[in-house]
Amino acid sequence: MSSPWIITPDEAARARTAQAHELAVDTGVAAPGVRRLVAESWERSLQLALDPDRLLAGIDFDDDELRAYRDAHPLSLALPTIHRLLIRHTFDAGLIVAVGDQDGRLLWIDGDRTLRRKAEDMLFVEGADWSERAVGTSAPGTALALDHGIQIQGAEHFNRIVHPWSCTAVPVHDPSTGAMLGVIDITGTDAAVAPATLPLMEAAVAAVEAELRIRRLDELASRPRRTVQRAVPEPSLNVLGTEGGRLNSGTRSAELSTRHAEILTLLAWHPAGLSAEALAGLLDCAVETLRPEMVRLRRAVAAVDPELEPSSRPYRLPRRLDLDAHRVLAFLDRGAHRVALAGYSGALLPASSATGIRAIRAEVSSRLRESLMTDASVDTLLEYARTDEAAYDVEVWRACLALLPPKSPKRAAVVARLERIEQELR
Repeated sequence: MSSPWIITPDEAARARTAQAHELAVDTGVAAPGVRRLVAESWERSLQLALDPDRLLAGIDFDDDELRAYRDAHPLSLALPTIHRLLIRHTFDAGLIVAVGDQDGRLLWIDGDRTLRRKAEDMLFVEGADWSERAVGTSAPGTALALDHGIQIQGAEHFNRIVHPWSCTAVPVHDPSTGAMLGVIDITGTDAAVAPATLPLMEAAVAAVEAELRIRRLDELASRPRRTVQRAVPEPSLNVLGTEGGRLNSGTRSAELSTRHAEILTLLAWHPAGLSAEALAGLLDCAVETLRPEMVRLRRAVAAVDPELEPSSRPYRLPRRLDLDAHRVLAFLDRGAHRVALAGYSGALLPASSATGIRAIRAEVSSRLRESLMTDASVDTLLEYARTDEAAYDVEVWRACLALLPPKSPKRAAVVARLERIEQELR
């Protein structure tokens, strides 16, 4: 028996759905010929007197409010996991991933760049309300309304503007209380409602909820120490897996150029400070080039946190800047391998060729690899092996094979992967 939550691709069914939709919006009565849960969602949309030809997806936040709300939202802690499991696979697949809150407001959207621009035409943008009460039947809104993962294809959407799209969405729950935290959605072509997509999404959400549980336990375990050391929130800089960097302090944040991210990373890595000559050497530039760049950097930093502006002679930061790379290494030191891997969203400033950055990048990458190969569980090591960084690392895959039990069904896939690597590297 087929699941009522999953689409069964069928051209005849598509035609029946389109006809049923026309009848429903013309008569105000949900017509037969569609899945029951879709018909019931149409009925709720009709009772709300929604216009099937006009989207009411309002924007609930301005830019500053959205940043502050996202920073405080529990799902922000799981973004590295969502990126690793879902987002990084969508850029060339004609798909986008959206993460919404418990009220259906979209907080983060990433994935195929061309598709994201097209989605803007139906106001599928960060900050928009995609609950059923705003747009009618859709995967994110209906998944939240029913508290269940669901696929919605084409004319099953209540609004005609959304008919060219298909989507799969699954709610996310607080692992401690069971309360609904939000929803994760994949939107795009028919690939968004492939039969395997809903199980894939449910597995990703299970990983997100497990990550949140681990974070909660880690927070409780470290609370006494953090109460003393972090009475004042520290500014942070995200430089893993990104060409530039994102500087955050309180409710303010800013995207940085690669050069500015390089400088702040080096100063955070060398808290005692660096002379102009030493810093220029690590950046592979002349001192005369560095000085005006520092002036521009101070302006960029001051817009986020004036108390973080670098001083000179030597160049150094007046307060601690928390790098996401620092957090990964701290988790490794405490044996929290899974949390460390979830926080490692990619190589540090991968576009940078600066000598100092390449050294830090290599150190973080090497310490992650060695720690996982030495002490991590086989499941965590397999997760690492599937990352872009370890995809062709024969030693890592062989270590996975050595850790797997002799009768594990996962061994065949690991052996096949090793054979494929050897063939491609010949």
